[in-house]
Amino acid sequence: MINTNRVLKVTAAWISIVYAVCFLGVALLPGMRPGFMRYGLHMMDNFGPNVINFGTFVSGLIIWNIVAVLAVWLFAALYNSIKK
Repeated sequence: MINTNRVLKVTAAWISIVYAVCFLGVALLPGMRPGFMRYGLHMMDNFGPNVINFGTFVSGLIIWNIVAVLAVWLFAALYNSIKK
């Protein structure tokens, strides 16, 4: 059995660190964003200018934490419910 609460706490910490590093990377090297979109996601970036401020940082951090926690919670629930 996976300890779901522990895994969710680790997920929140991990995604917060990764998000902060990525946000800082885009803030310091704005040219990274279109390059990542083109070569990492295989699509063209046409979302407008980068908007880097405290509000976008906090809202993105909350959104990414919610998405990551839901994904890992689903994994843990399925892992704990499916028998060998």
